[in-house]
Amino acid sequence: MAVEIPFQKDLNFEYGRADQLSPLIRRVIAKNPSPFTFYGTGTYIVGRGQVAVIDPGPADQNHIDSILAALQDEVISHIFVTHTHVDHSPGCVLLQQQVDAKTYAYARHGDDSGRERDDSEFGADWDFKPDVLLEDGESIQSQTWSLEAIFTPGHASNHLSFYLPQERALFCGDAVMGWSTTIVSPPDGNMVDYMKTLDRLLERDDAIYYPTHGAPIEKPDPFVRALYQHRLEREQQVADCVASGLHSLAEILPVVYSELDPSMYPAALRSLMATFECLVEKNQLISTVVDNEEQFHVP
Repeated sequence: MAVEIPFQKDLNFEYGRADQLSPLIRRVIAKNPSPFTFYGTGTYIVGRGQVAVIDPGPADQNHIDSILAALQDEVISHIFVTHTHVDHSPGCVLLQQQVDAKTYAYARHGDDSGRERDDSEFGADWDFKPDVLLEDGESIQSQTWSLEAIFTPGHASNHLSFYLPQERALFCGDAVMGWSTTIVSPPDGNMVDYMKTLDRLLERDDAIYYPTHGAPIEKPDPFVRALYQHRLEREQQVADCVASGLHSLAEILPVVYSELDPSMYPAALRSLMATFECLVEKNQLISTVVDNEEQFHVP
């Protein structure tokens, strides 16, 4: 029986409104809904007086204006970016036109992956360059808050989560999303890295997750365990398909994603590719090229 992931798809919000989620956390959601962003990008404001902004979102001036309107006499001192996709980082440029704050991130897009740059990669923000590079475990402190950078690659090679110890809260970006599984899209996305990230999250004792898309996850541990089990089940599905005589991505896609709307097949194909890469790296499948088509076989 397939594992059931306890998704939370209810979200009480209005575009442009700053919602107080906890004593130190506010959220403003950008109006960029899509099959990949759910209702839109949730930008978090952390602290009081001197505040941090996490993921300013897309290049949407209305969204930036909403963030600034929520702050009134407060000052944005830091801008943190979980990763460089176009729904997360391009808003930094617009925000920095109006505030004197540096951007903090792990690296430019793809810089730390060691993989070839692919300019056709969907959703990549190649223009973003952080002012300050953060290392795993590095903490930035202010008067009312501190944020620790936690390296959580997989969805993107430069993905960071940020831990707020004052509330035992983790801003998990797209590493974990409460409304859906995370897309892992090669070449920058990598399923082996993603599974290691889930392992790392399971070793932690965070009280709550705040993903960039969707509602907070109030019971992180069982949620992440379900995500991990889901990925293992997907790997087994793929391996079973190959063992049954299906050897190409095109053959396996409609079998593994039989309940998915075909309009979402392009995105599903990216995650399927990542699963195959993972199985090949673990020596559970081998890859060959036959008539210019990549095919997979059991060793």
